[in-house]
Amino acid sequence: MSGMLRNQSPRVVVNIIHSATGYHSKAIRFLNVAFDSSGDSLLAGDHQGNIYVFDLNGNRFKLVQRTMQACTALAFNLRRKTEFLVALADYSVKCFDTETKELVSWMRGHNSSVSSISVHGSGRYAITTSTDTAQLWDLDTFQRKRKLNVRQSVGIQQVFFLPLSNTILSCFKDNSVFAWEFDTLHCKYQLPTAVEGSALHYKVFAVTRDGRIFVAGGKSNHLHLWCLESKQLVRIIQMPTEVRAVRHLEFLPDSFDGGSNQVLGVLSQDNIMRFISIETYKLLFVIGSHEEGISTAAISPNGRYIASVMENGSLNLYSVQALTQEVNKPPPPLFKVVEDWPKSEANKLTTRVTSGRSEQPWKSKGGKIQTRLLKVQMNTLLENKENELPGGLNKKRLQALLKGYGEYPAKYRMFVWRSLLQLPENHLAFSSLIDKGTHSAFVNIQNEYPIKSRKLLRVLQRTLSALAHWSAIFGETPYIPLLAFPFVKLFQNNQLICFEVVATVVVNFCQHWFEYFPNPPVNILSMMENILAHHDRELLQHLIKYSVTSQVYAWPLLETLFSEVLTREEWLKVFDNIFSNHPSYFLMIVVAYIICSRAPLLLCNQSQDFEYFFHHRNNLDINAVIKQAYHLMETTPPDIHPQRVLDDFMPLTKGQYPVFNKYPKFVVDYQTRERERIRQDEIEYLRERQLMHELEAKAQERKAEDEAFYRKQELLREAEEQRRKMVLEEEEKLAERRRRLAAVRRELKVKELQFLDASRRRFLKYQQDQRQMELKRLDEDIARKASMREQETAATLQDIEVRQMELESQRQLFEQRLIKDQETITQEMREEKDDRQRKADLEDHIVQRWVETDREERQKAQMVAEENLAKAEQNCIDNEWRLQALHKLRRDDQDREKRYEEIAKLLHDNRVKEAELLKAMREAEEKKWEEVTWRKAQLEEEQKAAAAANEHRKQFLEDEMNDALELAEKLQREDGYFERLRDLKARHAERGVEFQQLPKSGNICLNDLSASQSSLHTSSDRRQELARQERELMADIRQLRQKLTARAQTRRPPARVSPTRWTT
Repeated sequence: MSGMLRNQSPRVVVNIIHSATGYHSKAIRFLNVAFDSSGDSLLAGDHQGNIYVFDLNGNRFKLVQRTMQACTALAFNLRRKTEFLVALADYSVKCFDTETKELVSWMRGHNSSVSSISVHGSGRYAITTSTDTAQLWDLDTFQRKRKLNVRQSVGIQQVFFLPLSNTILSCFKDNSVFAWEFDTLHCKYQLPTAVEGSALHYKVFAVTRDGRIFVAGGKSNHLHLWCLESKQLVRIIQMPTEVRAVRHLEFLPDSFDGGSNQVLGVLSQDNIMRFISIETYKLLFVIGSHEEGISTAAISPNGRYIASVMENGSLNLYSVQALTQEVNKPPPPLFKVVEDWPKSEANKLTTRVTSGRSEQPWKSKGGKIQTRLLKVQMNTLLENKENELPGGLNKKRLQALLKGYGEYPAKYRMFVWRSLLQLPENHLAFSSLIDKGTHSAFVNIQNEYPIKSRKLLRVLQRTLSALAHWSAIFGETPYIPLLAFPFVKLFQNNQLICFEVVATVVVNFCQHWFEYFPNPPVNILSMMENILAHHDRELLQHLIKYSVTSQVYAWPLLETLFSEVLTREEWLKVFDNIFSNHPSYFLMIVVAYIICSRAPLLLCNQSQDFEYFFHHRNNLDINAVIKQAYHLMETTPPDIHPQRVLDDFMPLTKGQYPVFNKYPKFVVDYQTRERERIRQDEIEYLRERQLMHELEAKAQERKAEDEAFYRKQELLREAEEQRRKMVLEEEEKLAERRRRLAAVRRELKVKELQFLDASRRRFLKYQQDQRQMELKRLDEDIARKASMREQETAATLQDIEVRQMELESQRQLFEQRLIKDQETITQEMREEKDDRQRKADLEDHIVQRWVETDREERQKAQMVAEENLAKAEQNCIDNEWRLQALHKLRRDDQDREKRYEEIAKLLHDNRVKEAELLKAMREAEEKKWEEVTWRKAQLEEEQKAAAAANEHRKQFLEDEMNDALELAEKLQREDGYFERLRDLKARHAERGVEFQQLPKSGNICLNDLSASQSSLHTSSDRRQELARQERELMADIRQLRQKLTARAQTRRPPARVSPTRWTT
């Protein structure tokens, strides 16, 4: 896609509206614009991702890329002129070529949208900035070199290169501003915080082209002006009250200011961009309006155009020349109105912007801008085409101004020079020359020109090296440093301008200088001599008289460009006139200087005086010299006029510098070869000398080592002799000591044997004593254990005897109870037989007897429990004794353990026999009670007749007896003597039967009485027999225990138990 641009008005060069055609046409909004380094091409991107290039000189535009997404930033000033950078909405940055329309590289790494792209002056590096990081890219390899990360709480506002320098400026959201060295990325300085009362949140920034003034603005109508050289806040500019916030700042380049831009464009929140002067604080002009607001803007590097993206999405291109046509008029006298402010530091720095002249926002008729070609003063351009200079200047006007004032304004001198010389500012070509490094001819320039300022020396070395790389002649010309030094000193802050100025001077004002190289330009000097002869023959004759040639009176002025004979102000005034005229004027001003110095020169009569005169400053009116030069230009005949030989002024070509070969190439090549040969010879000589020095040093070192070695050997021999003598003496002393030591050793051996003998004897005695004590202790232990065992045996025997006595007492008590029961029963039967009439009394007596019987039964149960308890205690005592015996005799041998096992077995047999005896007694008793029960059954059958009459009393007695028996059963349930309870029940039943068998009347039957008496006699005999058997059994058991105890005592004495020992 391509087309033509048409101008429409003096102020708005062109208005570009991009619309999509179709059924529903709609406007496509432009978002960003950027100029190339020359300012002749414009790059614009819309929200659909279309990138257009506008050729302002050729009135053409074309579509160069479709990115399919909105762009956030653009850069068009790269090293390769056809390439540009575009930041896209996907956080990436792409590089495209406008000619091939191909993707060159794709750079990624940001996590948020890229807000700005800053390109280094050489076009080889770029910085992309987002809110969280800034990244430095190498545009040759498109690789990321460094990355600047900050805390999320701080954030980055903008990071950019300072123009024409190697400094990076970073601005953060906390108002901190840091300067970094580009090569090392070390922090150079930090701007201090603003003075109290003037703080504002920085949002937008701008820097002048010379990198000296830094402006910051934000959400306020104040602007802060910082001086980066002094790192101080020098001024606070207060914008009009309509401005509440600043959205964009950019300086307007001016060809007259030498890079120290004075006009600042301020885009505010009302979408109006105001251009103010930071020197006079006047509002110069305004673009945009409330109806047609500006969204963003960009200014071309040459200061000719302002491109603005409007709020409606269109693109306006303004002509700066048309906007500033009133400003370019001779300004009226300027004055400031100083108002009284509070005495705070912030108010001292604050200056209000006032309107210097009435400038209203421009607006076309009808509020609309037409798209058509602008033809501005075509007749004037055709007439004075040869006098038109870059930046809107006119050479004729400048010459008229120069003749009127004698010099250009100091503030605009650099700009005027750059316009007169038409410097192309070939950044790429200059960077390629600088990249070649220091030329070999100027490596040691500090030895020939010892300049105090290291910066000035470095700039001079770089400029001369660039000239030598541009053309070989300048590396061989001895006077080129003298020629370039004044311009280096003047343009030391802008090396590109310095180089191009020197190159322009050499190409135009030093024509034919190098044709007779390495000799001075004889042809040029001859022309000057002819001019001098024509205008002042007497002075020439005087010079010839004293053999003063043009190489003495003219060549020193030419090769130094008057820098030795003029002051700074005079030199600037002279070159104002030289640059404004034909190159021949330079020769004329040299002749004029000689003619104006006529009087002192005629008084000189020695060659040294002439040489001194043309190498030092003299009391001379420079204005007269300038006027004389103009007079010579006008009165010199054409046949000898230098203008006939010298060409007209030809500026350096744009893009690449012209080839400079107007010199004898063979001579230069020969000198170059000779210089290179001499340099190689010098290097070889230095290398050989260094090698010789090294060899000499090594020889000296080897000689010193040899001397040290021989001296060391001599010392070693002397030391060896001394050591031998000392060794002999020591050996003699050692032999004597050995003899003494042998004698002492023998004595010690004898004493040792004696001591060992005594020790052995003492140890044997000690062992005997220990054994005796051990035997004594063992005897005591044996005796003690035997006594303990005897005591235990005696105690056991006593326990057995006590047990026998208890059994005997229990047996006697049992017999007494049996007798008592028998007597009671007999007495009851006798009473029943005697008096049946006393039945009521007998029943009471029976009740009392049953109560006593219950008590007796309880006592019997208690006795049985006590008897069982005594047996259990005896068994527990026996077991405990056995356990103690086993614990004490555990360490005895197996015989003692077997003997104890036999005793335990015998005791077990005794318990078994006792159990069998008790079982036999219980079986006999059960049989007896079974017989009694049978007999009771017979009695029941006989007494059934009387049961009905006594049922009431029987029921009463049974209830009482059941309660007593239940209590007895509860007491005896845990002891396991169920048989006793059963016996009690049987007795109760028997007595119940007996009670039932008692006659109700007082008559007693003799048969019944005889039967009861016979049963009583039978029970008594049985009891006596059982008692006798029990006594015999207990006697056998006692005898058996005594035998076992005696046998155990006779078999083995009691064991000895070693005492227990506590260790601390």
